[in-house]
Amino acid sequence: MIGIKRIADHFSYRNRLRKYKLFYEKFNPTCNDKVLDVGAAEREYRESDNIFGKKYPYLENVTVLGIDSYKEFCKKYPQVKTITYQGDTFPFNDKEFDICWCNAVLEHVGDINKQEKFIREIRRVSKNAFVTTPNRWFGCFPFEVHTRILLLHLLPKEIFDTLLTVFGKSWATGDYMHLLSLSKIKYLFEKCEIINYKIIKNKIFGFTLEFIMIF
Repeated sequence: MIGIKRIADHFSYRNRLRKYKLFYEKFNPTCNDKVLDVGAAEREYRESDNIFGKKYPYLENVTVLGIDSYKEFCKKYPQVKTITYQGDTFPFNDKEFDICWCNAVLEHVGDINKQEKFIREIRRVSKNAFVTTPNRWFGCFPFEVHTRILLLHLLPKEIFDTLLTVFGKSWATGDYMHLLSLSKIKYLFEKCEIINYKIIKNKIFGFTLEFIMIF
């Protein structure tokens, strides 16, 4: 398991760095752009955690929104404004931000209805958005990437949660994780009435690891 963790952490860092570079290329942000970072991590367990905070050059114009207290985060990134909310309506005005960065959060906000609300809020408060989420059917690794349990991601949600409890990983059950397929993402955007969007398939070894949504 240690070997698997090291491999996963290595690919996670390279992958998140690649996504950050793509974000920068697509939007070419300046020192005047107000950026919303949704779901930054309170504590960093891997080098890839909070890659945006580590790399973005204009942190004084970044606002982090999440459900954590962000006490540890603020010590490491004192330039960033942090806001804790209850996970429903974003506490911002319409189009308050020029760009939203949201990496690997959508799958953790709840079922499809909560995911719809989440996307609608990102769209409401941001002029542009860069949102990523893992591909449920990622076929390169035989294990689910969050829990590293063999073939877990291929099972229905009910069985998925039951087995997580059996394996002592109940922290990943319920609304902690609702993985999305490409068809589910398209359905979600249709529900949100978002037409002008682009989905980029972020691949590794020819397999789609995750989806990047730009709108």
